Amino acid sequence: MSRFKLTIEYDGSGFVGWQRQDSGFGVQEAVETAVFKLSGEPAFVQGAGRTDSGVHALGQIAHVDIEKPFSAATVRDALNNHLRPYPVSILHVEDVSDDFHARYSAAGRAYLYRILNRRPPPVLDEGQVWWVATPLDAKVMHEAAQELVGHHDFTTFRASECQAKSPVKTVNKLDVSRVGDEIHVTCEARSFLHHQVRNFVGTLQIVGAGKWRARDVHDALMKKDRRAGGPTAPPEGLYLTRVTYDE
Repeated sequence: MSRFKLTIEYDGSGFVGWQRQDSGFGVQEAVETAVFKLSGEPAFVQGAGRTDSGVHALGQIAHVDIEKPFSAATVRDALNNHLRPYPVSILHVEDVSDDFHARYSAAGRAYLYRILNRRPPPVLDEGQVWWVATPLDAKVMHEAAQELVGHHDFTTFRASECQAKSPVKTVNKLDVSRVGDEIHVTCEARSFLHHQVRNFVGTLQIVGAGKWRARDVHDALMKKDRRAGGPTAPPEGLYLTRVTYDE
């Protein structure tokens, strides 16, 4: 039996999220089906993070165990061949030890949120960005974002259906910058609450529009009440960009 680490890119638009679900088709199910077509073995593909419906990934990590002897290159190419009907690509495959776990071994995760901030709507990037026509000030958004960096109780930015045992997390980085017509929000932490990044972005968008100041973000955080925060940004602008592991 060999354990393989998979680096996966996908467009989440047509999926119900990463996880296999009865309510629709998940990315996990697509990859597991491809593994079965390769090996003839029922497979469980464990992902590092459960992205929501409509959320994309540039660097999702997963692992899978396969009994039949295949090289990493064969697994990569065969899975991509079987995944062709779907917007999913296996970027890299490597052999790992049996104690590697895509989720529990992860030391950190990074997300990017893309806001298209211009009057004309998107065409080529439709479904890949959050289109906000109202001008936003990325500088003040970045300043307000620093109120959310560090070790906090993030109840205000936690979805009501979040299953995490504790709302306390440590955000290592939360940066906002303008890149042409886009505003990019990058966030890094060991782990995240359900909708945490999207709730951050929805709140920071209010700041960028001039309706809130940094102090309002701080006050919302301190209230530990989801109703005190801003709206949840839509899923299509969010990307899981990287999962890191200790050496």
